[in-house]
Amino acid sequence: MLQTKITSREIENTAPEAPSLEQTISSALALMSRQYPVMIFTLLLCICLAGVYVFTAPKRYTGTAILMIDSRKMQGLQTQAPASGADNPIDSAMVDSQVELLKSEAIASKVIKDLKLAESADFMSDGGGLLSSISSAITGIFSESTPPTEEQILRAALARFASGLSIKRVGVSYVIEISFQALSQELAARIANAVADGYIVDSLESKYQASRRAAVWLQDRLKELRSQASSAERTVADFKAKNNIVDAGGRLLTEQQLAEINTSLTAARSQRAEAQAKLERITAILNADSDDSKVILNDLATVSETMANPVITKLRQTYLEYAAKQADWSNRYGSTHLAVVNLRNQMREIRRSIIDELRRTAEVYKSDLEIAKAREESSQKSLNDTIAVSNNTSQAQIILRDLESNAQSARALSDNFLQLYMVSVQQQSFPITEARVISQAASTLPNKTSPRTTLILLAAIVGGSILAALVAILLDMMDRVFRTVSQVEKFVDTRCLASIPVIEQGAIKANSAQSGKAAWRFGKRDKPKPQQASPSHGGSGTTLPLHGPAPAFSHQQSHRDRLLSTEESVGRHVINAPFSRFAEGFRSIKLASDFANFGAGSNKVLGITSALPNEGKSTISEALAQTLAQSGCRTLLIDGDIRNPSLTARLTPAAQDGLIHVVIGQADWRDVVWIDPQTTLHFLPCAITSRFSNSSDLLASQQMDDLFQQLRQHFDRIVLDLSPLAPVVDVRATGGLADSYILVIEWAKSKIDIVERVLGETPVVRERMLGAVLNKVNVSVMSRYDTYGAAYYRNRYYKRYGYVD
Repeated sequence: MLQTKITSREIENTAPEAPSLEQTISSALALMSRQYPVMIFTLLLCICLAGVYVFTAPKRYTGTAILMIDSRKMQGLQTQAPASGADNPIDSAMVDSQVELLKSEAIASKVIKDLKLAESADFMSDGGGLLSSISSAITGIFSESTPPTEEQILRAALARFASGLSIKRVGVSYVIEISFQALSQELAARIANAVADGYIVDSLESKYQASRRAAVWLQDRLKELRSQASSAERTVADFKAKNNIVDAGGRLLTEQQLAEINTSLTAARSQRAEAQAKLERITAILNADSDDSKVILNDLATVSETMANPVITKLRQTYLEYAAKQADWSNRYGSTHLAVVNLRNQMREIRRSIIDELRRTAEVYKSDLEIAKAREESSQKSLNDTIAVSNNTSQAQIILRDLESNAQSARALSDNFLQLYMVSVQQQSFPITEARVISQAASTLPNKTSPRTTLILLAAIVGGSILAALVAILLDMMDRVFRTVSQVEKFVDTRCLASIPVIEQGAIKANSAQSGKAAWRFGKRDKPKPQQASPSHGGSGTTLPLHGPAPAFSHQQSHRDRLLSTEESVGRHVINAPFSRFAEGFRSIKLASDFANFGAGSNKVLGITSALPNEGKSTISEALAQTLAQSGCRTLLIDGDIRNPSLTARLTPAAQDGLIHVVIGQADWRDVVWIDPQTTLHFLPCAITSRFSNSSDLLASQQMDDLFQQLRQHFDRIVLDLSPLAPVVDVRATGGLADSYILVIEWAKSKIDIVERVLGETPVVRERMLGAVLNKVNVSVMSRYDTYGAAYYRNRYYKRYGYVD
């Protein structure tokens, strides 16, 4: 069960992700840019075929008349417009019905008869043409030639008429477009206008007949309705007279009396309640037996404000003034003083006067209360009598309302039918159609519609584009060369360490000129001491002490005489242009080699090879060695391509001794090594004077193995430039020399099948392969093949970190 789960998870993880929309569009654009010549040729071929058809097909013209269904149509049996005042809208089904009516055989037959189309050669002819001629010839072989009857001629004309006629509704509007296609421009216009006129005439005739039948029926019905309305009105008048029902301004007299009496009763009740409240308040004050002056003052204030009695108000004001004096004098002279006693007596007399005035006022309120009660009783009695009379009238009024409603309905129905009858009479004398022609077909305007040149050319362009895309996809599938990083990883089954862009000779010379002055200063004036540090395994730039002594040189030839001249070399570009994609790619290779060495066995010797010659393996070897040497490693570059030592010819054309002389014992390696004065790169050339046939034996010899054992002790890294895999077998003999191999693949040139075959024949390279390098890459073109790969990413964001080409 556990194994099953792991397998399912692995399958899910290894399933390819679907490309995004952006990636799909980018891939399509890249395909177009790669195969555009074939695509353009295919597209032009389709356009040419469409042009041949356009020039050979018969020309047809279309006449178009525009008809509008008027929304202000006749209302039929309706007597008035909608309440909103707008015209009644015509529903979609009604307009569609008119379209079908225009297509009917009745109108077609009328037009054919009026214009005598069955006798017209232009109408009955199909116009010829290449395809039509071929079809007619084939039909004539298998059919008998007998003269047609009139019915057959009419049917053929109807079929021809139906094939040329086109009726359609314009959007969701009330407009109908009538089009007819014919060989003659004038004939097409006449037929389109005749169809519109025929429809209008047919509509007028149908409306006249309908209006005439409706007028006869309405006249009989109107007489009956008038008699019913008169009878209902007489019944209402007789009922009112019998029950003494009299209207006054639209209301009955009993209803008006009830409203007036009810209003009078309400006023009487209000007066009685007010008078009774006043009397009760005065009575309560008179019945109170208290000598407390404060209580009296409060009661007097309440009564004075309620009744608004000026006498009581004045007496109360005087009382308050005496009370203030009495309090003041009592404080001054004492409560027994004669003046204080007199004031107290006067205040007592004022209280008696106020009470007397209250008693008189109470008598007045009693009289008012009696009058109010009598008025209320009288109003209540009148209301009761009127209610009794109103109840009797209401019973009769219910019956009266029914009679009046019947009379009104009968009169309204009679009036409506009278209005409909008048409308129907008017329609008989002047029938109105719902449709009108708003645009007639013109016979003078250019209106050629067949063949549709623009549409045919557009279809040819679209179809040609699709066909061109299919051809481009087919050709792209047949392109069996390495163009993307994903192809390298898929078919070679290894990592693609870097994509090295192609370097133009002009860029090399420009960078060499810019760095020449700095190189002279470093090599002549500020000559460095022998290297004392090497980079860490991780390639982070941190240096560590070297693991062995620096190589010693013989005094027979000074190392000053063996200085490399690499300024014009492509491999030198990593030093002259450190902020280029070229240099960044080799830093990526160096980093991969550093990590391959981390925690494992020795990985000092890197063998550089390719499947075929001229793929740039020597340039890769030189540039990688320069990158390693510049980072602080003691690096040795060896030209191991004994059959064709191109690296020696480029870097040390004056070398007399080299690798072969060291192996056969004619020279010491220290005496034949060349040095780069700027990076202290050591180079062991391979100087030959004639073609060397047993190169594989030399590479597999014990002397070669002993030499590499010595070199491993003196150098941190050794880059071995080997011969190609396909032409010679020398690389198979380097299994004891190289720790790992890097395969160089030329972009857009190396065949996938060849690389797969030579790797299968060289197992030592496949087993120890560190990775592959895609060389001579045209970055701008590669981005079209691998839009979502590393090349696209670098093209888009490279300059954000200060790198330039």
